[in-house]
Amino acid sequence: MELQETETDEMKKGDIYEGIIEKVEFPNKGIMVIDGERVVIKNTVPGQKIQCVVTKRRKGKSEARTLEILERSPLELPDNECPHFGLCGGCIYQSLPYEEQLKIKEGQVRSLLDSVVEPETYEFQGIKASPAVKGYRNKMEFSFGDEVKDGPLALGMHKRGSFYDIVTTPECQIVHPDFCRILVATKEYFEELGTAFYRKLQHRGYLRHLLVRRAVKTGEILVDLVTSTQREYLGGRDEETVLSEWKERLLSLPVDGGFAGILHTENDSLADVVQSDATHILYGQDYFYEELLGLRFRISPFSFFQTNSLGAEVLYDTARSFVGETRDKVVFDLYSGTGTIAQILAPVAKKVVGVEIVEEAVEAAGLNAGLNGLDNCEFIAGDVLKVIDGLKDKPDLIVVDPPRDGIHPKALGKIIDFGVERMVYISCKPTSLVRDLVVLQERGYRVEKVCGVDMFPGTGNVEVVIMMRNCGLEGKHRG
Repeated sequence: MELQETETDEMKKGDIYEGIIEKVEFPNKGIMVIDGERVVIKNTVPGQKIQCVVTKRRKGKSEARTLEILERSPLELPDNECPHFGLCGGCIYQSLPYEEQLKIKEGQVRSLLDSVVEPETYEFQGIKASPAVKGYRNKMEFSFGDEVKDGPLALGMHKRGSFYDIVTTPECQIVHPDFCRILVATKEYFEELGTAFYRKLQHRGYLRHLLVRRAVKTGEILVDLVTSTQREYLGGRDEETVLSEWKERLLSLPVDGGFAGILHTENDSLADVVQSDATHILYGQDYFYEELLGLRFRISPFSFFQTNSLGAEVLYDTARSFVGETRDKVVFDLYSGTGTIAQILAPVAKKVVGVEIVEEAVEAAGLNAGLNGLDNCEFIAGDVLKVIDGLKDKPDLIVVDPPRDGIHPKALGKIIDFGVERMVYISCKPTSLVRDLVVLQERGYRVEKVCGVDMFPGTGNVEVVIMMRNCGLEGKHRG
């Protein structure tokens, strides 16, 4: 390792170094060793030779930022890349062959698990690939902004490493081309009008986000333009006319799918989030349908649904196999979203009870259960932590699919108190999972099976499914 700009052996902030990325830890932490010390450099890939500057050094932990990629990794295939790769913050592994992406993710999951679970005590089933590597996403939230300060209107993803700058992404590789057609038409229309985007710091402007959802199985498209209510930024034009003309421009596009609905959502939140103060239907309806494992699901603009439909079938099929025999058993599906897992288990269970904090998702879950002819599902709106004490049924099995931060510590304690023989944990953030596993093991659960499922090719994210057995009940209820 060659020291570039320091005269002492002590590394400090601002120093510049060159070196090779040895590995990447979940989700995007490249590791370089400088003078025997680990330094984290985000959004890099194994084998890259880079020049970096030290940005943080505290309590023996150091971070750096890439200044220049001096040599590409031997693993990288430049032809694999999206034209926006490197500039857009969405994908970090797109330059790698898919087999290499899977190897990296499998190694990350195994390493995290082995830090809290004895390696020889559980069955690790590796990582299952996404059936589609490109065009797999059924949902994207594009942001309005500018790529450089006071530059022309941009519509797309956040620039890598930036909270404010937006990169227009008309050739994004992880969505269907219909997404890109809608993005380009929307950007061009509002660019022609000179409509101002919403500036996060000043809280002024009109255009905020463009939400696009497209079902993989049915091809139905739902588009939602998210704006503020600051109509003065429409340049004196009538909002109804502006939105009507935008809608007509979309309907004239040569899309492969079909528009189920075109919506307008008003959002005056000071936070940079996609949420609804009020949503108006400009065309069609405010929902569309998707199919998973022979079941049909109605999805609204803001309800949670796995973003990779084909990958979700692999994920839920894996979870179903881990759950095992459910005949005559009551299953709790905690953090149930639109009830996808509950309905996949319901046909072979006595009853499934789903708990979800988002009321819109709970309503959708009830509708979906009716749509699929399932009368043994009950969906309850509320925070798992607050609702769980009042549940009337006693579960035989529990499935948890919590948000990225994992399960609230107090809720986890209450879930463990049910004392079920088997529990299946579906995690979209393995670091949160291993934190919760420490508690679960302390309270008597033993990890038996683990399987990774790659729902997000090209990115650093991965789902993990774990089956645990209650050691205290071992031998009592084996079925």
